[in-house]
Amino acid sequence: MRSYRRRRQVLPALLCALVLLVARPADAVGKATPGRNGTGSGDDLGLSAQVAQLYEDAAKATERYEAGRQRAEGQRARAQRIETLLDRERREIGGLREDLGRIARAQYRTSGGMPLTAQIVLATSPEQLMRGQHVFSQTNLAVGNAIEKSRRAETRLAKDEARAEAAWQNLEKRNAELAELKRGVEQKLEEARWQLQGQAEASVAAGSCPGAVRLDQKQKEFTSAWVPPVKSYELSAGFGSGGRRWTKRHTGQDFAVPIGTPVRAVGDGRVVKVACGGAFGMEVVVRHTDGYYTQYAHLASLAVDQGEQVDTGQWIGQSGTTGNSTGPHLHFEVRITAELGSGVDPVPWLTKRGVELG
Repeated sequence: MRSYRRRRQVLPALLCALVLLVARPADAVGKATPGRNGTGSGDDLGLSAQVAQLYEDAAKATERYEAGRQRAEGQRARAQRIETLLDRERREIGGLREDLGRIARAQYRTSGGMPLTAQIVLATSPEQLMRGQHVFSQTNLAVGNAIEKSRRAETRLAKDEARAEAAWQNLEKRNAELAELKRGVEQKLEEARWQLQGQAEASVAAGSCPGAVRLDQKQKEFTSAWVPPVKSYELSAGFGSGGRRWTKRHTGQDFAVPIGTPVRAVGDGRVVKVACGGAFGMEVVVRHTDGYYTQYAHLASLAVDQGEQVDTGQWIGQSGTTGNSTGPHLHFEVRITAELGSGVDPVPWLTKRGVELG
């Protein structure tokens, strides 16, 4: 089996700053191989690649924003602890001021500030004079120490308060910048998604599939032979469920995902069908090595051609809402044959292969 990893193009160097992710030129294009039903224009191919890249950029922006938010929570807890310490310092300074007041009052009551000449005149003995001088010296020393300690404490408190406030402001500013960058990436992605969907609908209406867009995909070694068809999702309509959109019962499992989400082969196999038009819109069918078939429908772009070998986890297209669809999602089927009507429930089928959905 040919490996798609050997066919991939070399990835551009990842940009190290989120600002540059937002500022990436919108007209960057990826190379493509013409599809069996036609060739896509340069704009078509560039848009598909742009959506795929913006999809990853949005995930990175969200990850960085969440990391910043968690740091903010940690900083908030630290700020609360610092505030507790600052309160203690304030109480200590208040106590020092009370001590200074008591010392001053004591000096006043004991005439601690009496001039030395007066003390000599009033002293009844040299011993009394010496005791008075010793008390006076000790009192002055205590007052001086208390004043210096209070001054140092107030200086330290002012620095601690300023440092805590600056740290908090810097964190808030950084989080605001991350949030703005995240919104910018998401806005660009949303606009590009609907442009991609519009092109896909035009192709489906014309009944001619565009050329396969060879999307850059990071190399990833999967530890299992089977994977879910999309990485992040919410399960919606299940196998066998009723609905006005289906003539009988729902024939697959729907994965609610935004337009442009990379869709991947659940296992090794060969592409036996690429089609555009009808109820399934743009679709891909893969025959796996165990004889089962999987279908991926309502796509907005194609990344493989009919007859191509695919590996587990290889991107085969991007999700959309082409065909008989009420909104963006991936319609995924497991079949005994390549044709509609031979489907089995995809959820237990994947569960038996070690893939738990939920």
